[in-house]
Amino acid sequence: MKRKPYSEEEENRLKELKKARFTDDERYRCLENLTETSQELSLIHCGRECCSPLHIWQGIRAEYIIHFVIQGKGIFTTGGHTYALTGGQMFLIRPDEKIIYIADEYEPWEYAWIGIRGTQVPHLLSSCGFRTGIDVLDAPELAPILSDIKEILDHHALTEANSLLRKSCLLHLLAVLVQYRRQQIPAAAAQEKSPSTRTYVTDAISYIKSHYEDPISVSGIADVLGISRAYLNKAFQQELGMSVQRFLIDYRMHCAANLLYNSAMNIQQISEAVGYEDQMTFSKAFKKKFGVSPSSYRKPSHPLPVYHEKQPSPPF
Repeated sequence: MKRKPYSEEEENRLKELKKARFTDDERYRCLENLTETSQELSLIHCGRECCSPLHIWQGIRAEYIIHFVIQGKGIFTTGGHTYALTGGQMFLIRPDEKIIYIADEYEPWEYAWIGIRGTQVPHLLSSCGFRTGIDVLDAPELAPILSDIKEILDHHALTEANSLLRKSCLLHLLAVLVQYRRQQIPAAAAQEKSPSTRTYVTDAISYIKSHYEDPISVSGIADVLGISRAYLNKAFQQELGMSVQRFLIDYRMHCAANLLYNSAMNIQQISEAVGYEDQMTFSKAFKKKFGVSPSSYRKPSHPLPVYHEKQPSPPF
């Protein structure tokens, strides 16, 4: 019989550590170990702390954590880069990345934070401005953010009503960050037009390729990226010479053509597989793109050059 990896006493202790707990003292308030309530977005922990001089944390986390520096100074190291931070900035800790952050010796920082997990978190963080290689940003006005975190901490009791309130506060906090990011876009684009538009086009194309089978829209894609529909269309016209809608339809049609030629799926199944609930709408779009109906395209007599038309892709 195999020996248990932990004694019963150790197992009970580990279970206890995993339970949600709330700490409330003069310099440190924290609600942690919350149960994940949604696959898309869940609050895992949040808090606020006045750090002691040279207070340090280093290691690897399993969730995303945004810290909001309220006042004071500190150092944050991630991905081989070290940042000296002060009040009014925020920094992101990503899962499975080794990080270190240290409070200043003479002006130790005070910060608040949220720890989140879920399938929608990467897109939400991108909408907030945290893109690949960008882990430190100027924060918006902190008053509403700190108010949301205070509400979460004040409603720490594990009741259904409090769970809903905590989720509403989290959503409001993220909305504040996304809205602030949107307000920064015009100024950033004016200073660095080409790299900015190229980044958004690349991110939009990546999103389309991952979600073309879903009922996505141009407005929905723009919302994910944290920019306006008009700005996203302008970026596509500048970089690719076509609208976002044109790119989305072309990509779906090429995916459908591939399925028609290489699968035994019927037309309705293929229609749904590329994001069209209505087969008639799909067939019209397909014929407009390739000049033939989906059923005709599938016939062996159909010339292959139509199928091998190059798929739209960014020139970078």
